[in-house]
Amino acid sequence: QVQLLESGGGLVQPGGSLRLSCVVSGRASSGLTMAWFRQPPGKDREFVAAVKRSSSMTSYKNSLKGRFTVSRDNAKNSLYLQMNSLESEDTAAYYCAATTGGLITSSLSGEQWYDYWGQGTQVTVSS
Repeated sequence: QVQLLESGGGLVQPGGSLRLSCVVSGRASSGLTMAWFRQPPGKDREFVAAVKRSSSMTSYKNSLKGRFTVSRDNAKNSLYLQMNSLESEDTAAYYCAATTGGLITSSLSGEQWYDYWGQGTQVTVSS
């Protein structure tokens, strides 16, 4: 059974940075397509970024390109999200997700394709 554990959330001032981590257990992360989603207060969960299992190709929510960077370290069985120039609108619970499926690019943003989810880590951007 795949388990995902996120960490790295917290309170940060606008303009600051945070790096989220997601550690995978139960399976080698190299065999997983992985993603970050977030759920702002009172809103639906939304796609943030993903990285394919085979090619490590990345995909981002358009509005986050240039500020957020997703990466993976299969040697550490981990997924990361570097978030820079944070804004109050980035306040949300951030979730790590994974699937053993080989998703096509257009499917990476669909949460219905992910089989495994972490418990989430809270990011609050406020002065």
